[in-house]
Amino acid sequence: MAAIHAIKNGLALALVCFLLSSCGFHLKKASSLPDDLTTLTLNGDDERSALFAMLGKELTLSKVELLDTPKKNVAQLYLYKDRLERQTLSLFKNGQVAEYELAYSVRYLLKRPGKEAIEQRFELYRNYQDDPDNALAKAKELELLLNEIRMQASRRIVRELSQL
Repeated sequence: MAAIHAIKNGLALALVCFLLSSCGFHLKKASSLPDDLTTLTLNGDDERSALFAMLGKELTLSKVELLDTPKKNVAQLYLYKDRLERQTLSLFKNGQVAEYELAYSVRYLLKRPGKEAIEQRFELYRNYQDDPDNALAKAKELELLLNEIRMQASRRIVRELSQL
């Protein structure tokens, strides 16, 4: 009886592997940046912002050497000031805001030697439920949510750079 279950499980596993390979599914490999972006200068409007710090860490994890001063034959990445906007989605019966939509805007400029400058902009959206009775907990939740959005934005920038 145990042998029949083992054979069924083995056949099911083989079938799943076959179906995944036949549909073209591949595991995502790590982003590798082009050779001219392995060394770059990172500047920005607000170099003390959380997004700037996260982007620096993400670039370092992608094996990018970050220079402090611009050099002639080195690419420059300029991060503009990020923006966070809130829009009311719903209200409680008493008129207080119950839910917000957060729109996080990011814009950056990449200058590469001998190539045209590339300016990119994108927005990330999240819904946030507010509760005036638990203001301290909701403030911490909002802080965690913003941290997650910034991390996603920094990863997206590196992913976009790897596709150049």
